[in-house]
Amino acid sequence: MYLNIQLHKLPREIKLLILGFVTLLSIGFYGGINFVHNTTNSNPKGIESHYLGNENDEEAVVMKFKKSKTEILTIVHNHILSMAMLFFLLALILSITAISKRLKYFLMFEPFISIILTFGGIYVLWSGVLWFKYVVAFSGVLMTLSFTLSIIIIFAQILIPKIFFKS
Repeated sequence: MYLNIQLHKLPREIKLLILGFVTLLSIGFYGGINFVHNTTNSNPKGIESHYLGNENDEEAVVMKFKKSKTEILTIVHNHILSMAMLFFLLALILSITAISKRLKYFLMFEPFISIILTFGGIYVLWSGVLWFKYVVAFSGVLMTLSFTLSIIIIFAQILIPKIFFKS
């Protein structure tokens, strides 16, 4: 199927709507990333202690306890559902950008793999597979990079289309 719609050619009011949506989405997403950094120090050991606790670490500044099964299931469930919607809507916008098909497909579909690996990985880590903290960290970084590149592309194609398109 071929859509004959391009982001940079949309009416001004639709572009403004998309800019507002993507701006708010970015505030929420990067606010979440800030929360992750504050609770895990953005490293695998911090991820492990956040979900499994650090009661055995006598040098810990902040005492953390292992999350209950209900807490883990709530975290995983809420994040998979909300992130799937977030990236679906972002993929819809990306689908009408004028970028290479390979890059477009990567940015549209990679986040769904990262969502499963990141939040499913948190459950696997919590279940006792400690090396999965590296999968969670890597997939989380990849998801964030995909989000960031997608946002940059969308903003650039709306705000500075003359750089990309000769009219």
